[in-house]
Amino acid sequence: MQVSRRDLMRMAGLTGLGLGLAACGRGFGGGDDEPEGGAVQLNMVWWGDVQRAEKTQAALNVFQSKNPGVTVKIEYQDSGPYKDKLATRFAAGDPPDVMAMRMDSLREYADRGALLDLGQHASAVDLSGLSESARTLATVGDKTYGVPAGLNAIGFVVNKTLTDKYGVTIPDGNTWSWDDLSTFAQAITKASGKKVYGTHFDHATLANLIMFTRQQGEDFYTADGALGASEATVAAWFDLGNQLRAVGGFPPAGFIEDVGSSAAQSYLAKRSIASQIIPTNNFLSYNEAAGGELVLLRMPGETQGKRRGQSVDCPHLWSIAAASKHKDEALKLLNFLVNDIEASKATGTTRGVPPNSKIAEELKPTLKPEDRVATEYLAGLQKESLPRSYTYPPGSSKIQSSLESLATEVEFKRQTPQQAAKAFIDAGRKALGK
Repeated sequence: MQVSRRDLMRMAGLTGLGLGLAACGRGFGGGDDEPEGGAVQLNMVWWGDVQRAEKTQAALNVFQSKNPGVTVKIEYQDSGPYKDKLATRFAAGDPPDVMAMRMDSLREYADRGALLDLGQHASAVDLSGLSESARTLATVGDKTYGVPAGLNAIGFVVNKTLTDKYGVTIPDGNTWSWDDLSTFAQAITKASGKKVYGTHFDHATLANLIMFTRQQGEDFYTADGALGASEATVAAWFDLGNQLRAVGGFPPAGFIEDVGSSAAQSYLAKRSIASQIIPTNNFLSYNEAAGGELVLLRMPGETQGKRRGQSVDCPHLWSIAAASKHKDEALKLLNFLVNDIEASKATGTTRGVPPNSKIAEELKPTLKPEDRVATEYLAGLQKESLPRSYTYPPGSSKIQSSLESLATEVEFKRQTPQQAAKAFIDAGRKALGK
């Protein structure tokens, strides 16, 4: 299937740049000329920092030593402009061979035939070591368009230093309810004289709402890419925050400001709050920033809801461009990243827990204690019957933006939860065209 320049510009919201696209050049610099002597050079791009680049390069050095004649040119940058720059590369007719694929972008590329269906190359990329939850993360219909770069989930962390200080018992993370969270949070706030608020979590984070929606017996996104959440469920989500704020479990409206995304900048690290939701692959950084006494719990409401809300997810996927000139070598690289213990030893948990369960278990003794906790957390979840994580349909970025703005409206009581829920569902259906 041919992917038009207009289609791929639309993926990143670039329609309207017109001739300016060509003048911009290729977002990651583009692929170089092929090396001489019949050698193959793969171009691999992702987002991340220098530390992630060093760990990734260490793994690629092992890959290149095992595959003479194949080199890998890596390019990386901050996450913000990644989506637009990747689309620019595709639109310019020079896609990378292997790329980090955002979960909210997969369907947009897959639906336009821009990604290689790994299901047609099952003998080249062995996914037998992945749990069903992990294998289906990149599945659209009966086709598979990527492999998880690592696995994570969301979890609730509680600062044990603060609970000990104020004499508050940490709830049983395997059985606690949202009411138990409220009781716990109120106790912390009261005991500290409001020096510390019991909890806070972002109502504008889509992953949190998706989990809550499942607990109500619904799928936020359905298998066919529609919006499955009801107005009543979204209203209940917004109302949960209002209730926690009203009883003092949450800090007052406006207390939490945008201080950046790093763990060191968080209110958990400042000890202004005692608990929050985090992605499990960030447990190490949050624990270090908070003083080393965080306890990782399952999400509240898992045993009281109509069904489980938690799921196994991933920070990003590794995908191959359908137009890659080096598909065989790219497939070898994906198989190496998923199934080679040396690859996982080199990268560690920088992208989450290794997707291959056997590799994850082998790697565990070499990890820092926090990463072992996160690995065991993911291993436990994968043994349980969990709802599937459906790929985000095209239009999801608009849904995320709508959630952010409406959550703020509810927080400052400019809209009721019911009003905001109606606006959210209307905007979501419009964004998805369904």
